[in-house]
Amino acid sequence: MQFFLEVAIGGLLAGVMYSLVALGFVLIYKASGVFNFAQGAMVFFAALTFVSLEEKGLSFWVAIAITLAAMVVLGILIERVVLRPLVGQPQISLFMATIGLTFFIEGLAQALWGAQVHLLELGIPDVPVKSIQQATGINISQFDLFAAGVAGVLVTVLALFFQYTRVGRALRAVADDHQAAMSVGIPLHYIWAIVWAVAGFVALVAGLIWGARGGGVQYALTFTALKALPVLILGGFTSIPGAIVGGLIVGSTEKLAEVYIGPIIGSGIENWFPYMLALLFLLVRPEGLFGEKIIERV
Repeated sequence: MQFFLEVAIGGLLAGVMYSLVALGFVLIYKASGVFNFAQGAMVFFAALTFVSLEEKGLSFWVAIAITLAAMVVLGILIERVVLRPLVGQPQISLFMATIGLTFFIEGLAQALWGAQVHLLELGIPDVPVKSIQQATGINISQFDLFAAGVAGVLVTVLALFFQYTRVGRALRAVADDHQAAMSVGIPLHYIWAIVWAVAGFVALVAGLIWGARGGGVQYALTFTALKALPVLILGGFTSIPGAIVGGLIVGSTEKLAEVYIGPIIGSGIENWFPYMLALLFLLVRPEGLFGEKIIERV
């Protein structure tokens, strides 16, 4: 039982970090109704920019400030240059635009900072928390606990912001119907710019956490961010609480499956089990646990 709890808790902590990545997808989807395929590239760009600035001798907080400004500017530029001309176009056009953005952002990041692996350290050791280990005998990583705490706070703050503030209400109106929101005076471009800027900030935090968790920043970080796709399918593409719950489910089940099912059918199950779980979930509840059920009248 102790080993089971240790694996499950480790999975839940990883799941909170998955939720953080998924949050960036949810924000864009709620504002535009489009799955932002470029979110993983934004996570990679943010992490690579930060670590490269640190390598040039800048302090941690100065590098954070410059990277945050760069991500906000990047988000606003994406809205103005790419999304604004596509207002009113089919959703598939916006989706294809984000695919193109993925390759552009990845190429830009490597052109600016190089394609080599960059070591990223946040000063939080990946060792068991002694107080918890002595009290319960369960090994919980200090870094995982810190990362989950940061991710949890950020997810909670953003959930409250978009639920109770004026901007949040405008966001929900834009997500429901672009044309109707514009007809009542909600500035669509302004709302999109805010959402993309916030998504850039979320990408920065996610990039720092996952870059440090993996020991360095490299191109594979882009694919790590796509682990949020099963999280979105389980929780719902339009729900911030759904991103949290979906992340917890994915994080815990993949760890448990790796430990208990992996020895039976082979190792590496952790890499593909979340996608199989999402596929099975689509057959039962395609809109997700917290997603809005769409009823189309013919």
